[in-house]
Amino acid sequence: MPTKPSAGTADTTAERQETFTAEERAAMKAHAQERKKAAARRGLSRAEKEAAAEQDVLAKIAELPEADRVLAERVHHLVKAAAPDLTPKLWYGMPAYARDGKVVCHFQSAQKFGTRYATLGFSDQAALDDGVMWPTAYALKELTPAEEERISALVKRAVG
Repeated sequence: MPTKPSAGTADTTAERQETFTAEERAAMKAHAQERKKAAARRGLSRAEKEAAAEQDVLAKIAELPEADRVLAERVHHLVKAAAPDLTPKLWYGMPAYARDGKVVCHFQSAQKFGTRYATLGFSDQAALDDGVMWPTAYALKELTPAEEERISALVKRAVG
């Protein structure tokens, strides 16, 4: 069992790596790559940047295992239809939708962290406030017309 370093002792690289799971480290690496891509696109027009970012999202969705891919494709379509002003982008290696560069909602595949369901999550940028407590993530196992309607309503509400 690793011991916690004493005050004034720096963590070793091995100790710091044990702090994060392999999946978390992969997500951080993906985020670093996303930032590099965004920096490389600085000379492009806004429309070109958005088109490139959407292609990145669609490519990532295409890489997902079938069950997650089907959900992510549907969520992508629903978000684009409900809030066309949100811009698709990758966020920690997963599809996300942003306004003015700030993520409003995101899809996380079940495979990403080995969970039994995918999730649709909302950031603090989403206007979902309901009193003093409200959900910010929803488990997705399949999408029926009722769930699709609920997602559309949540996304519309999230963007105000």
